[in-house]
Amino acid sequence: MTWTDPGDPADVLTRLTGAFETAYDAPAEVVGRAPGRVNLMGEHTDYNDGLVLPVALPHATWAAVRRRDDGVVRIRSRQQEQGWEGTLADCAPGGATGWAAYAAGVLWALGAGAPPGAEPLDVPGLDVLIDSTVPVGAGLSSSAALECAVGAAVLALLGHDVDDSRERLVEATVRAETEVVGAPTGGMDQGVAVGAEPGRALLLDFADGSSRSVDLGLGAAGLALLVTDTRVSHELVDGGYGQRRADCEEAARLLGARSLRDVGPREAESLDDERLRRRARHVVGEIERVRHTVEAFTAGDLPALGRLFLASHVSMRDDFEISCPELDAAVETAVEAGAVGARMTGGGFGGSSVALVPEDRVDAVARAIDLRFVRDGATPPAHLRVEPAGGASAQRVD
Repeated sequence: MTWTDPGDPADVLTRLTGAFETAYDAPAEVVGRAPGRVNLMGEHTDYNDGLVLPVALPHATWAAVRRRDDGVVRIRSRQQEQGWEGTLADCAPGGATGWAAYAAGVLWALGAGAPPGAEPLDVPGLDVLIDSTVPVGAGLSSSAALECAVGAAVLALLGHDVDDSRERLVEATVRAETEVVGAPTGGMDQGVAVGAEPGRALLLDFADGSSRSVDLGLGAAGLALLVTDTRVSHELVDGGYGQRRADCEEAARLLGARSLRDVGPREAESLDDERLRRRARHVVGEIERVRHTVEAFTAGDLPALGRLFLASHVSMRDDFEISCPELDAAVETAVEAGAVGARMTGGGFGGSSVALVPEDRVDAVARAIDLRFVRDGATPPAHLRVEPAGGASAQRVD
């Protein structure tokens, strides 16, 4: 079995600050940290004004930064061969490309690209070095972790308390991803990367912007969260994600609704277009499943959780059409091997599954999935055992 190690935070910090000084011939001033996430329920509901129930991963991204006085921005990563260099003006939409756009876009969104009514921060030139233990392309929000780590570091560098600036950090990182990178995400990933509490899930309501933490009671129930990275890579800018969002918007328009949050099951089934009807059916049903999942976790109702996870996966596979054979195999095998429930998680088209597994069955379930992948001739997966972590933070480097 291959387990993805979240890394010891102290070791990562030491390694990153040492690498920063080697790369830039000067010490870092501030290091920001933000976690990846796994969503327990509520896929493609955030941009439909719906509900989501994610948890933050112990796997995180760190961003070390140092102020420059010449307006130049240099961005490097320990996971990437090529860095990026430009000016603050180049951080705007149409400037940086590839992975570096996620970091550069945050500088723009906090500074010159601040929305009307918001005071732009005086973002200086910066040297930035990234390190991460969040798997890339696994549907675990490595992009939002990168954005939020950079944003937290910049806020702290400029003297702002990250805890007091969470709303601004979420807004800036969402705009970086949608307007600079061009990925039409809905804000769940950034919301949990910033607002998560250790040991708890975060219930986010995108209709009114509210959130509350949810005690999952995993320890009392003897359960663990097992995430399986199928290693089938996905990209949110390749059209599939955007097409699903466009379908949802068109379905809401045809029904005369502001969003699918305002649509009931009967209304969704009234759509004449089969594809739009299936898209709407998934979203409307998924929002209800989030509500019921919170209730089931609170009550410790394991059979209900199993049914909800299965129904969600089937809906994503058949109605929203975002699963793939590897995800289906991971979900099916996890349940056969003893998981209470399992489902694909994330934007889809590859990525990861998440399973609720009795603590004494975690290794056995992971082994069963590995054997299934071998039998199917698929690339061996990797596994993450998840203890819900806290949100973004920053610290000055002594």
